[in-house]
Amino acid sequence: ASRIPFDLGIIRSHYVGRTFIQPSQEVRHLGVKLKHNANSALVDGKSIVLVDDSIVRGTTSVKLVQMMRDAGAREVHMRIASPPTRHSCFYGVDTPERAKLLAAQMSVEEMRNYINADSLAFVSIEGLYRALGQERDETRPQRCDACFTGAYPTSLTDVSETDKGVPLSLVASR
Repeated sequence: ASRIPFDLGIIRSHYVGRTFIQPSQEVRHLGVKLKHNANSALVDGKSIVLVDDSIVRGTTSVKLVQMMRDAGAREVHMRIASPPTRHSCFYGVDTPERAKLLAAQMSVEEMRNYINADSLAFVSIEGLYRALGQERDETRPQRCDACFTGAYPTSLTDVSETDKGVPLSLVASR
């Protein structure tokens, strides 16, 4: 056990949906503002650790880190409960094209600077599988982890000119 005290320094509205799938940056920023409120009484003067499930575009992370700083946090550290999302998902999650994925364009250190956190760390792909009680089978992954690894479970044949030859759809070739 880390012995780090746990408090709800951010109050989250469950009535606002996922912000990363909103159509424009302006709407995403508004969504983050409506969805999250800082609890200044708990945050002021403290070093805090924010935990989020993922970083897609970085919109939420930038706003949350700034919100914590505005609420008086001395330090803001981020921990992400997934590996970096470096590849688009074509299997049902509405992720943007690869050029808009923060981790596809930046190193972890560059992302840390971009979101203005004091530190940033992600779960490794091996750590993700360990959390599921498994070891990842490199030759045949038990779960789709293509958004993290780029190893898509089916052949992808449509190619975008703007994505440097990275396949973009589920049109399977035989």
